[in-house]
Amino acid sequence: MSKMNLKEADRSDTLTYNSNRDDLEISEYGRGIHIMVAHMMGLADKAERTKCAEAIISVMGSVVPPEGSDEEGEHKLWNQLYQMSAYQMDVDGPFEKPVQTSRSEAPERIDYPTETSRAGHFGRTVEAMIEMAKKMEDSEEKSILIVKLANTMKMHFLTWNRNTVERSFIAEQMKEKSAGALILPEDVVLESSAEILRSIRKTSDALERKRPGKKGGATQKSGGNRNNSHNRGGAKNYRRR
Repeated sequence: MSKMNLKEADRSDTLTYNSNRDDLEISEYGRGIHIMVAHMMGLADKAERTKCAEAIISVMGSVVPPEGSDEEGEHKLWNQLYQMSAYQMDVDGPFEKPVQTSRSEAPERIDYPTETSRAGHFGRTVEAMIEMAKKMEDSEEKSILIVKLANTMKMHFLTWNRNTVERSFIAEQMKEKSAGALILPEDVVLESSAEILRSIRKTSDALERKRPGKKGGATQKSGGNRNNSHNRGGAKNYRRR
């Protein structure tokens, strides 16, 4: 056999390709942890398997830190370890063995609401308030709730429609959505559109200021411009020399 053929034979014995290997059950943990799991499954003593499983859990937590509380994160890691062992792992773990689920089965269909369309700017909160007010007997408390409901409907409308809205429109919408059960009295004065829009604007500005990284990003950008100008100046001085 020639020298080149010997090198090719040695290379064929040592090189392995992922296409010839088993698929990873959880690719985020990589091939190394899956090899650890296979080694753990080959141990005959249950106590040794348990120690090995605990060591693997420690490595898994450092590779992909779990979210949530400590207990929730540890529980998730143990469930994933069971999954990588094809649910055949027999150890004394701190949690119950999870039930194996099939990935090929489609999830259960979500029951979406089948009710008729509604005005999106009012939302379900207003609908719940209307249903609550309809069940109440005529009293001062119900009258107060009707006024609060009308102001809430006006605020929700102006949140998505930054313009003025007539009082008659809010009264008609309340009557329509309550099937005529709630009537806004004629002498009731609702909050002004200007005051509501001012409150909405203050809330939007406060949320905008609390967004992380925006102020810092502007500072870094300006700092970068100063550095660029300094570098350009240095380049000019260098050329003059």
